[in-house]
Amino acid sequence: MTSTTATPDLVLDELDLLAGLLPLADLDILELGCGAAALARALLQREPSTRLTGLEVDERQHAKNVSAPQDRLHFALGGAQAIPFADARFDLVLMLKSLHHVPVPLMAKALSEVARVLKPGGHLYVSEPVYAGPFNEVVRLFNDEEVVRRFAQSAVDEALRIGPWTQVDERRFQMPLRFASFEEFDQKLMRPTFADHRIDEALQARVREAFLPHLKADGAHFLRPMHVRLLRRG
Repeated sequence: MTSTTATPDLVLDELDLLAGLLPLADLDILELGCGAAALARALLQREPSTRLTGLEVDERQHAKNVSAPQDRLHFALGGAQAIPFADARFDLVLMLKSLHHVPVPLMAKALSEVARVLKPGGHLYVSEPVYAGPFNEVVRLFNDEEVVRRFAQSAVDEALRIGPWTQVDERRFQMPLRFASFEEFDQKLMRPTFADHRIDEALQARVREAFLPHLKADGAHFLRPMHVRLLRRG
């Protein structure tokens, strides 16, 4: 008998996945490490009764966010380990590829802070990239996140062990990524405003060499494996 391993679902828009797991109407939502808040803005377009606050630690990105206001969307500056809001304020907290960016010694504190600001029965949605696949093989040349991603999952496991959490769902999926050119990849991934990857000419050449076999006439296409865990606060 031959065993087969199911291929994770392809998800074009993570908001569709989130909406399939939870009703999103009339909620107070907090996104930690919101970046440019693309999903947050799209969510509010879908749900006219919902309110969302984006917390971002990168001062330059925060300045860009507040310069592009949107109804029912508010921004604050700060890290997940010290959330500047009152207890039991939110119905849902989102961490979209952000938990592994919290300093490892502060991950447990960050999850404790999430529990503090969530209402009893509220949810935490943690979406983390999986350390695998061709895209990861290119990125790890200049930004190897194997250790911090492992610690992020361990922090969730420990939070579940000590409470007040229950895991109510878990999903694995793939998200498509496209870059029109190596220059676009370089600008977006290798030189973010929130980190210095110490890119010199030699490293840039190594990354380019690894990237170019994926570049076709219509750009470079990748599938990024993702892992979502949905927790409910007791």
